[in-house]
Amino acid sequence: MTSRSAKITIASFVGIFTNLLLVIFKAIVGYLSNSIAIMLDAVNNFSDMLSSLVTIVGIKYASRAPDRNHPMGHGRFEYLGESVIAIIISYIGLTALWESIQKIIHPEETNYTVATVIVVVVAIIAKVLLGFYVKKVGKDTESDMLKNSGQDALFDSLISAGTLVAIIVSFIWQISIEPYLAAVISVIIVRSGIKMIIDAFSTILGERIDHKTSVAIKRTISEIDGVSGAYDLIVHDYGHDRAFASVNIEVPSTITASEIDDLSRVIRKKVYSKHHVLIASVGIYSINTKDKESRDAYHLVRDMLAKYEHVDSIHGFKLNKEEKEISFDVVVTFGDTKNYYRRIVADLKELFPDYTFNISIDFDFSD
Repeated sequence: MTSRSAKITIASFVGIFTNLLLVIFKAIVGYLSNSIAIMLDAVNNFSDMLSSLVTIVGIKYASRAPDRNHPMGHGRFEYLGESVIAIIISYIGLTALWESIQKIIHPEETNYTVATVIVVVVAIIAKVLLGFYVKKVGKDTESDMLKNSGQDALFDSLISAGTLVAIIVSFIWQISIEPYLAAVISVIIVRSGIKMIIDAFSTILGERIDHKTSVAIKRTISEIDGVSGAYDLIVHDYGHDRAFASVNIEVPSTITASEIDDLSRVIRKKVYSKHHVLIASVGIYSINTKDKESRDAYHLVRDMLAKYEHVDSIHGFKLNKEEKEISFDVVVTFGDTKNYYRRIVADLKELFPDYTFNISIDFDFSD
């Protein structure tokens, strides 16, 4: 079976070869016909070659094994590659827009021929086929670099299609609309490139795990015998199939250390098997299932916190009657939580005047 990196590399080489042929033919035809659109199209295809080279280098570097300085591997290099491709797309779009504006201000006569039409039609077909092929491989391999390259190829087909329309209009009505079409298409390309840049940088910064995956992982953990709930799931993405996570679970206070160890191993195995996420650490909250006073105190605190707008839930509740201390974690959404700790402690003092409180304010890092 062909490896993921091999599939991405093959698709990239197909892109390089196809774009090289298009660059040669378009540069010749653009020069002979004095067409700014075709010449810009040739330059754009050259940038696509560079994008494919970036993809090859990116996937090769991202596939390197972990080392002492990068113990989580080099998978995030793919995201840097996505950023470079997106920047190239944006640059080409801006360049095309500038040249189009110049041609609108200072129009020049073009000399289209049948050969020009043939080259443009072939370019459109080639770019559409290449775009769909590269995007398909990108989806199959879960490579955003390839998906971006495939999208770029489809945008290139739009540029060529715009050029074809301009040629047809020029043949029939002797009117040059080429620079206007090029300007409109350039704006579309720039917009797409900027969106790709934002998406790539957002991934590098560290995005919240998607709702569906988060809920599924917690459900998998909660369904394991002995686990009463799963909380504080935090997932760190280090590239394709390299996600590491930590989670806290609630278990009965009667469970032994040996049973906790067995439970942690079961959790790691099941989560990785079903979701391809490696649980690096499992924190433990114990539930006092036998003490009615502790259960009643939990319900009082839970009902009290329900009035807070940004409080999502509480967990890890512990009532220590000997030390007169109440401990728990409060999960809050990303709102105005600056004064929450002070307000919560003040409200708790009214309910439990003889107790001190150990409260952790947790953000809802996952759903």
